[in-house]
Amino acid sequence: MVARARKCGALLLSLFLAGCNQGGTVRVLKLAYVLDTRHPVHQAMAYLGSRLEALSHGALRLDIFPAGQLGGEREYLESLQVRSLDLAKVSSSVLENFVPSRAVFSLPYLFVDEKHKWRVLVGPLGRRLLLEGERYWLRGLCYYETGSRNFYLVNRPVLRPEDLHGLKIRVMQSYWSIRTVNTLGGSATPIAFGELYTALQQGVVDGAENNIPTFYESRHFEMCKYLILDGHSSPPDALVISTHTWDRLQPIERRWLEQAAEESVAYKRRLWATAVEQDLAAVRRAGVQVIVPDVESFRQRVQVLYEELRHSHHDLYRLVEEIRSAAAPEESHPLAYLEQRHPDEDTAQKAVAEAAP
Repeated sequence: MVARARKCGALLLSLFLAGCNQGGTVRVLKLAYVLDTRHPVHQAMAYLGSRLEALSHGALRLDIFPAGQLGGEREYLESLQVRSLDLAKVSSSVLENFVPSRAVFSLPYLFVDEKHKWRVLVGPLGRRLLLEGERYWLRGLCYYETGSRNFYLVNRPVLRPEDLHGLKIRVMQSYWSIRTVNTLGGSATPIAFGELYTALQQGVVDGAENNIPTFYESRHFEMCKYLILDGHSSPPDALVISTHTWDRLQPIERRWLEQAAEESVAYKRRLWATAVEQDLAAVRRAGVQVIVPDVESFRQRVQVLYEELRHSHHDLYRLVEEIRSAAAPEESHPLAYLEQRHPDEDTAQKAVAEAAP
């Protein structure tokens, strides 16, 4: 009876706010991310906005700024902290500069496979890490699929870690990303994503590392003719809201936003699987040599980082142990909802397509 009363109350509040919206009451939230409108990330963010508007009957909507219009991911997070931005989609490897515990996701070969990763992300540990940023005015709403990061080089193939020796590899501004590349033998070079295309063109770096859709959609394949499927790390993206904004939202508005975010996670996973397959085929047609290296030699080379963690970074190593303990399937971490297609997805996709530039 109590649960039913709560549902009725939420429904009445929703209808009340929808009625208010007919009079012109609309709350607009600004959302920024660095990837352009061709990328699956943009499609997922547009879907998020479409679902949020539908759930709120137009009372809550997103104003989306893709392609780095408002700067880079570090600038987004700083803007969230000072109330000049509401939401941002960022990489966990950038977020670790603000929320130290997020550094665990930048560690190499952390997850056994994708199922292991998502058991962690949708389980208690993943939720706890989303909320740990609140003390820094950064509340995580959800994680997004980003696949695995792979090296790509301008003019040299890489089969073993030794082949990276002396090569300047662009990385995100992440301590453990830098340490990973340096430990493998490369020379890690942090560069903002928006500057990478030119850096590759001008020979500032010899290569970079990222997931396959970003390699293709950013057109880095025009300079880099070797894609190395080493899968050295798999840091998820996160949707982050300023706590200043979160505190201003009504309870029903928070529920609308959380539901739209959850639905967009499943939608993005479906987009991602298709994009990886299509984009890998596309770069092959463009003349990129796709190489499957000796992955085990890469994995063994970076084990020294985990020894360092065990002796010098105890809090982070405890998180590693917690993540490793989730490698075996458990009934308490259901993944089925991530594979389900939402009944309103076709309507939302149509709205996204109509809004595309």
